[in-house]
Amino acid sequence: MRSSILHLLRQHSGDYLSGEEIARQLAVSRTAVWKHMQELKQEGYAIDAHSRRGYRLRQVPDLLLPAEIRSAARTRRLGREIHYFTHIDSTNNEAKKLAFAGAAEGTLVVSEAQNSGRGRLSRGWFSPEQLGIWLSVVLRPPFSPQDAPKCTLLAAVAITRAIGSVCQVTCGIKWPNDILYEGRKLVGILTEMSAEMDAINHIIIGMGINVNMRSSDFPPDLRPIATSLAEITGQPVSRLKLLTAVLMELEELYQAAVTCGFTEVLNEWRKYSVTLGQTVDITGINRQYSGLAVDIDEDGALLVETATGIQKVLAGDVSLRPKKTETKRE
Repeated sequence: MRSSILHLLRQHSGDYLSGEEIARQLAVSRTAVWKHMQELKQEGYAIDAHSRRGYRLRQVPDLLLPAEIRSAARTRRLGREIHYFTHIDSTNNEAKKLAFAGAAEGTLVVSEAQNSGRGRLSRGWFSPEQLGIWLSVVLRPPFSPQDAPKCTLLAAVAITRAIGSVCQVTCGIKWPNDILYEGRKLVGILTEMSAEMDAINHIIIGMGINVNMRSSDFPPDLRPIATSLAEITGQPVSRLKLLTAVLMELEELYQAAVTCGFTEVLNEWRKYSVTLGQTVDITGINRQYSGLAVDIDEDGALLVETATGIQKVLAGDVSLRPKKTETKRE
């Protein structure tokens, strides 16, 4: 009901709309309209009420509310169902619970803050309130389980493209799950899967995007290695606009992968990569070694040329040797 009321108010572009007309169009009582208006105000919507003229939407809150996402997004699959939180331990944890309970493909979990955000290898992810995008998506792809790691590459390409279109910032993707700007971390991606031997039950793609943090907002230990879009551009960035752009790019690439495979994703990933062509240090479970990152294969694995031949890296910690020419502002 609140979404329908917001839709009507938006249609009138800041003009007043009478409570009687809203009640008539939605087939509810004027008292019900008044109650929903109070709830919208509590959520942060600036709604003017005039005894004779009715209601007017003056300003929307800087929150990633489901009604705002649905209004701005033009996706068909992603965002059919949205679970919104002001605070949560981890959007991935919640998305996994929902997925195991049967949540539909495209379900989103979004929170204004995370108390225990996670990255790869159980590392924490700094997720302050209303300064970033902390999002998880439930997918149920028809891929084989061995294709699941490529969903991380797909998400990285989608986010990189969205940042470019919204912020005019060109970023670089570090294999397998980080997006960097001038060597500093801007985005982290965590992909988790539930699968049988030959079929995927669901995939959760968690995304953490540093949007409007200032340098002073980061903990001291993160300031040398992390950055935000506001720091890069010198101005605040609309989180809603960026989030909906990410969803659009993600849906487009995902549908292409379902229909035609991952060739487009892998080629796009190579274009944005800051890993290929660099000397990398690989820390695996049982060994450490260095080599030149030369390519990714059809499975999305990193191919590293060493003194003993090409090594295929499926997992592990990959560190880049410093190189300062990997990204630029357009």
